[in-house]
Amino acid sequence: MIRGSNQPLLFLDVDGTLLPRGGDAFAVDEVDWAAWQQPSNPLLSSLSRDLGDQLAALACELVWATGWGEDANRVIAPLLGLPRLPVVMLPIYPGSDYYDDELHWKTRTLVNVAGGRPFVWVDDELRQQDRTWVRGNHSGRALLHRVDGTLGLLDADFTTVAEWLSESP
Repeated sequence: MIRGSNQPLLFLDVDGTLLPRGGDAFAVDEVDWAAWQQPSNPLLSSLSRDLGDQLAALACELVWATGWGEDANRVIAPLLGLPRLPVVMLPIYPGSDYYDDELHWKTRTLVNVAGGRPFVWVDDELRQQDRTWVRGNHSGRALLHRVDGTLGLLDADFTTVAEWLSESP
């Protein structure tokens, strides 16, 4: 469970963030999730402990915010050398309709889970509507950082997040 500290949270997505899609973006509605979220997924070979070390070095509490749910701890965390992380219980994945009332399907849940704590949300599907809604509905600081889903997290993304985390509240 998420600790009750004042340390900022970092809500971490998996697909398109840790697992870049490269030039061959997959059709999410056609993915066999039972097979996708298994150690046999060929995209998992792109994960490195260096990525896990970079995540662990950030001054925040890492939290899975992904459709992988607990499978992120079972499959992804060991590959990255990360400990078991808290997992946000997200609403049921809406399929091709990522956006409800123009918001990403995770937005309201993540703001609710943050409960006023500062947070970073790293995802490849963020839009301006999400940023605007969070500004109006979250009492703490927030950085919604969009990652290029074809490239995944890069050093420049880590720099942006680390700089934001180092700023005074």
